[in-house]
Amino acid sequence: MEKLKSRLEEKGLKPTYPRLKVIEYLSDNINSHPTVEMIYEALKGEIPTISITTIYNTLNAFLENKLVAAETITGTEIRYDIVTTPHHHFLCKICGRIIDIEISCPIFGDGKKMINGHKIEEVHGYFKGICKDCLRNKRKNSKG
Repeated sequence: MEKLKSRLEEKGLKPTYPRLKVIEYLSDNINSHPTVEMIYEALKGEIPTISITTIYNTLNAFLENKLVAAETITGTEIRYDIVTTPHHHFLCKICGRIIDIEISCPIFGDGKKMINGHKIEEVHGYFKGICKDCLRNKRKNSKG
């Protein structure tokens, strides 16, 4: 928790209890890429006074300070990712899981690439398909 508190303070954010709990949730659930609603549902039992507005405001402060990234992989909702270094995502069309994929991006390179005179600062890439777990389950079900 001290490390998370320091991360907030380094960005000039007051480490309030709700902020600490939100960043802790994101850190503990690094592979889930949660929505605002998922975070709210997870925290409301522990913090009965927390509101969905507080979650939105907290995440917006984190976005402004580059503590999280907002991803629109599904096309219908915003997911939050505590991993802010360049990486791509894979969305399983069966189970809906979003999985981080570490591949090099020749377009982005070191993050300072110029294309037709335009400076590229961010690249958001994602793939859609069937994850290995769902493929395995599909094979099991078709055999039996």
